[in-house]
Amino acid sequence: MTKIILVRHGHVEGISPERFRGRADLPLTAIGWQQAEATSRYVASRWRPGAVFASPLSRCRVVAAAIGRPFNLEPQPAEGLVDFDYGEWQGLTPDEVRARWPDLLATWYRAPEQVRIPGGETLPQVCDRAAAALRDIAARHPRDTVVAVAHDVINRVLLLHALAAPLSSLWRIKQDPCSVNEIDMSEDRSVVLGVNHTNHLQG
Repeated sequence: MTKIILVRHGHVEGISPERFRGRADLPLTAIGWQQAEATSRYVASRWRPGAVFASPLSRCRVVAAAIGRPFNLEPQPAEGLVDFDYGEWQGLTPDEVRARWPDLLATWYRAPEQVRIPGGETLPQVCDRAAAALRDIAARHPRDTVVAVAHDVINRVLLLHALAAPLSSLWRIKQDPCSVNEIDMSEDRSVVLGVNHTNHLQG
């Protein structure tokens, strides 16, 4: 099996107070840089990855580069792991979205798999392309440990897919900045070994 160490990027502006960040290429904050270094140390203490992949957005590439550095690994781009396309919601706060699309936002929090955001993606579309990207990574690295750095919604969707759980459960999984998840993958099954590990960020 391929061991996937699935990591969320570090802290950026727009996490709190919340904005729909999506494809905006936001840099890590000072806290995000600290989280990236702490995550690098944690991964190096537990695994020896053979490759590191990242969403093309810089907040993921920076974290991936920090994780790969102890192993002399340069992060490879994984286009399918790019963040959710929020279309016309991108850059807005939930309150700003609620003022224009109150019913759609309510559905997003109640049944996110049913929503098509104006100008954006649907959750099933995201699941298809992100899962395909992870399968491709696993196929290229059978029996290796591989790090993949992506985004909040992308990681939630990938974990649900690995668990064969419905996309309606999106909000039942948490993904903190620079949290670490562990998935074993083969051609016919996936086993989730850890979700949203953040102990390495304490202190």
